[in-house]
Amino acid sequence: MPHLSMRRPIPPNGAVGTDRLCELEQAALRHKVPVEDVLLIAVNLFGITSDHDRHRARVNLRLVRHPDTAWQIIVPLNQPASPFRLRGDELALNGAVVAHVERIDADEAVGGYFRNNGRAATLNPNARSRCVGCGWCPNTLEAAADPRMQENQGLDALLRALSEQHPRRNLAELAEVTVSTGCFEREGAAVAHLTALRPALERAGVTARIGFLTSVLRTDEAFETIASKVSPFVLRLTAEHFTRREALMKATKADLRPAKMPDLLARARKAGLDTSYTYIAGLDPMDALTRGVNELADEVTAFPNIQVFQAHTVIMQGMRTPGAESLEYYLQARTVIEQAMAGTGLRPVGWECYRPLWYFTFAGEDLVNGPR
Repeated sequence: MPHLSMRRPIPPNGAVGTDRLCELEQAALRHKVPVEDVLLIAVNLFGITSDHDRHRARVNLRLVRHPDTAWQIIVPLNQPASPFRLRGDELALNGAVVAHVERIDADEAVGGYFRNNGRAATLNPNARSRCVGCGWCPNTLEAAADPRMQENQGLDALLRALSEQHPRRNLAELAEVTVSTGCFEREGAAVAHLTALRPALERAGVTARIGFLTSVLRTDEAFETIASKVSPFVLRLTAEHFTRREALMKATKADLRPAKMPDLLARARKAGLDTSYTYIAGLDPMDALTRGVNELADEVTAFPNIQVFQAHTVIMQGMRTPGAESLEYYLQARTVIEQAMAGTGLRPVGWECYRPLWYFTFAGEDLVNGPR
């Protein structure tokens, strides 16, 4: 990947837009990151104003300054206060065109979809759209087409349908299958589902690692069962945030105390599982963010999925920690997390997160270019 400079010529698309681009360039210089990264973080933070009445949409775009890479982001398109405006296929920052949009899709809760050019899949087999309780989650704003699956036949039918949708109709290409649902309220139900999913994948010719986003898997017995019957497997602990957990989360997540998270991941690793976690930047004060990511750094074998908090409604805007309405918060968080994770050798993977803090570089290193 070619080296990205911190400063590039600005197209003369209007004085107001140029001023805002200059602000982003100055922020990039202060934090020693590419302007392209700052721009994409800002789009995630502020959303887009447009003629689309969508709370949330998948948007494929190419930056004017780096058109050889296509990015998929998930953002609200109905944010009138945003400095980003979509007209036709042009995304402008206060009048200056910064990206060209190639495709917009509704971000519906569906039974499954592909990522990484068909080498990874996300499954929502347990009606993710019915999961409510965490105040910051946009699931209730989405249209739903993800009925609760019955084990065995339901999973087989889902995988057959996905096979028809695969870019090359070959599920054997899958290297990772992520189960994304908050509807398993008990550990036993989660383990039962995973032990049914592995043989269903085998019947479909899939040997991929299974990833599970959850906070209900907690006991050594569960980890040992998964290691013997489900592996290869990565536990993606839904940590989400470290403060105000009772106020913002449903009880089955909130009752996992941050102090218990490092031990939980350590025990999963001891059982032979890969480990990671999900985290939403923007809900915790910076000192709590710093402490939490440092305590978890040595217990993960895959880079955590860290995303920008998107406030889709006025109520969600009030959930931000003070200062997290500004771009500076996220650039500071990016540096803090880089310092915590740099020594692990783990790096962000472009296709794993659609609202990340990293795009082209991590701690000054170029990230490998690939599917987004």
